[in-house]
Amino acid sequence: MNIEDFRNYCISKKAVTEHFPFDADTLVFKVLGKMFALASLKKWEEGNGFINLKCDVDYAQQLRAEYNSVKPGYHMHKQQWNSVYITTGELSPKLITDLIDHSYAMVVKGLPKRLKNELL
Repeated sequence: MNIEDFRNYCISKKAVTEHFPFDADTLVFKVLGKMFALASLKKWEEGNGFINLKCDVDYAQQLRAEYNSVKPGYHMHKQQWNSVYITTGELSPKLITDLIDHSYAMVVKGLPKRLKNELL
C-alpha cells in the first residue's frame, strides 16, 4: 500500500473528510469530525511510511506482540492508538485495510447516537 492507496481507501469510507489540522505535513482523516487515521507525508517521502490508527486496547497489545511493524502510536495515546509501519512489507494489504476499518469502526462506535444516525 502506498500513500495514494491509503488516502483513497480512507476517503472512500462514508462521511470521511481529510484535513491538515496540525501542520502541512500531517494528513488526517476524520469521520463526522472525529479523527480515525493520520499519516506524515514527509515520513512516506523518506521511505518510512506509517499510519496512526485507533485500536481496541487489547487488540492493540495483541498486534504489537505479533508484528514488529505495529508500535504504540507515535505522538498519540499509546494504549488506544497504533503506529502501523506500512513500508516494511511485513503486513499484508488485507491486514492494513482491516486495521483501517477497525479504527473507523472504533471511532463510529464512540460517536453520539445522533451522529451515528447520519451514517445510516
